[in-house]
Amino acid sequence: MSLAEYTVEGAVARIALNRPPVNALNAELIASIDTAIDQASDDTVRAVVIHGTKHFAAGADITRFVDAFESEGANEPMASGLADTVRRLEQLEKPVIAAITGYALGGGLELAMGADFRFMADDAKVGQPEILLGIIPGAGGTQRLQRLIGFQRAKELNMSGRHVPADEALALGIVDQVHPADAVVEAAMTHAAAFATGPTKAYAAVKQAMGEGYGRPIDEAMAAERDAFNGCFSTEDAKTGILAFINKEKPDFVGR
Repeated sequence: MSLAEYTVEGAVARIALNRPPVNALNAELIASIDTAIDQASDDTVRAVVIHGTKHFAAGADITRFVDAFESEGANEPMASGLADTVRRLEQLEKPVIAAITGYALGGGLELAMGADFRFMADDAKVGQPEILLGIIPGAGGTQRLQRLIGFQRAKELNMSGRHVPADEALALGIVDQVHPADAVVEAAMTHAAAFATGPTKAYAAVKQAMGEGYGRPIDEAMAAERDAFNGCFSTEDAKTGILAFINKEKPDFVGR
């Protein structure tokens, strides 16, 4: 059985992390997530949901960190591997929703931040507790978190290492929706199914324009937007959407 089980429902891919008891991230689980991302890259998949079993992912497998003391740089491959995986998830050319149950801590929250949207169970907790081990996040926790919630709030969470409950995570903007624990995955799947009927290439263009333009001077950011606009304007879905608007019809987007 794969540590990241991949299934498809309609045009929605589901990636379910399954390394009991808490989905601690190790090299094997990260590699399995990578394989699932490869599969989700297929054009027939138009939205993705990633979730855990009881827990989303309660951080890295700390037992592997001991190797870092015995061999200089031994921890670097796992940190860089997770960072690469999060970036690949972030760059998928379709909407991605992370459904968070239990704990999403450390690398688990970093993985969830690679998604476009985060839905959280009302009894779940998120955080970047690496500081409590005398280390810092290594897969984007100091960078993506400040993009989500601002510099000072992200600094406080990274320097306190505290666990953030669902209501505060929603208020801060770490997550987008909160649902009962037994309904959060289904809510994410329902939302993803709606995305799966939309203009997939245009969603990808939004991700491209915003990702490339963020933090850059306005002229450079506008150039990124212009390139993304030109790319999606020539798609089949753009023609469908524009003609449907003119004819006062509902567009039937095909994702191309």
